[in-house]
Amino acid sequence: MRFMVIDDSKVSAALFEQLLTEAGHEVRSVLDSREAAAQAAQWQPEVVLLDLMMPHVDGFALLATLRADATLREMRIIVVTSKPYDADRQRVMSLGADGFIPKTTPREALLARIEQIVQGRLRIRFWGVRGTLPVPGEHTLRYGGNTSCVSLEFPDERLFIFDAGSGIKTLANTLLAERPGKLRASLFISHPHWDHINALPFFTPLYIKSNEFEILGPAQQDRGVEDLISAQMDGVFFPVTISEFAAHMRYRDLGEGDCEVDGIAVSCLLLSHPGRCLGYRVDYGGRRIAYVTDNELYPESTEWHNPEYRQQLADFVRGCDVLITDTTYTEAEYQGKVHWGHSTVTEVVALADAAQVRTLCLFHHDPEQDDAAIDRKLEIAQRQLAERGSQTQVIAPAEGSELRL
Repeated sequence: MRFMVIDDSKVSAALFEQLLTEAGHEVRSVLDSREAAAQAAQWQPEVVLLDLMMPHVDGFALLATLRADATLREMRIIVVTSKPYDADRQRVMSLGADGFIPKTTPREALLARIEQIVQGRLRIRFWGVRGTLPVPGEHTLRYGGNTSCVSLEFPDERLFIFDAGSGIKTLANTLLAERPGKLRASLFISHPHWDHINALPFFTPLYIKSNEFEILGPAQQDRGVEDLISAQMDGVFFPVTISEFAAHMRYRDLGEGDCEVDGIAVSCLLLSHPGRCLGYRVDYGGRRIAYVTDNELYPESTEWHNPEYRQQLADFVRGCDVLITDTTYTEAEYQGKVHWGHSTVTEVVALADAAQVRTLCLFHHDPEQDDAAIDRKLEIAQRQLAERGSQTQVIAPAEGSELRL
């Protein structure tokens, strides 16, 4: 692609030129902001990296000028600045910027962030794929031993987090390194069983004053999500209470139905699991992602099989680009664990195929299963989808892996 770097700093311009050229892009730099608009109109770059603090014409004014040029309407503009202020981020986004990246972003993350904004892609990262309890050790090295946590990053820096199992601690460390400055995020709790909330007190960004979080999830009888989070940190079960959160916190109780979270369409479905448990579906820019754990799909051979619920769930995940769902057991393992609230690979494969899911992600693995056992579940799913002649692809994401849509 054709990149134009507009920055009065020779050092910054040279850094971006090297980074982008090594990635195979064509790059031109403009050090004098007074010349930038004319050069952009002449060269017609596909992407502009724009500094804010420049003499003569600052980045805010130049951004407005570039956006007013009809010939540059399709051009992406990414502000890359040393100013960490959220007010500046909001202002440049309102002026038409496609992204806002701090210059303090580590070099290894900078190119990925630029490309994510340019391509308008969603980024799904897996921080914990286990269920019930963490299982560290030599037999879980490939898939990881942490419990449920998945992040969904949008091109404009909005961030969704699904569940707060032990994997959220690694996510915290990554966010502190990749996103210096103010952090805003929405955290969806599927349900308050321990393996989905017990690492929340270790999510370091909650203790930083400038950050902003909304925690969402299903109420349990008369106890809302704020009360449920607070209860596990009441001083008896954990020495730090919820009052120590320094970030600006909001809590929202969710039920079945559609809602909007940070301007993004989210749908919720009550799942087949003890207590109130919600599955989530996100629709954004023509793409659809579903996070559905924990959930028990009773086989048709049992008296508890519910075809109406099966159809409802299939409609909920229909056409998903990515379905991340509970595939805890093989059929043999399930025989002794009926009513535990989790599904077999076979039942999930049937669901994904019927709902024409594009990519099925095996998730929430039983703590007794080592890496080889997860490999076998993946082989079962691949074979069964092939036997069905299904277009659905199946993967078993490892901790630390990612998908881009």
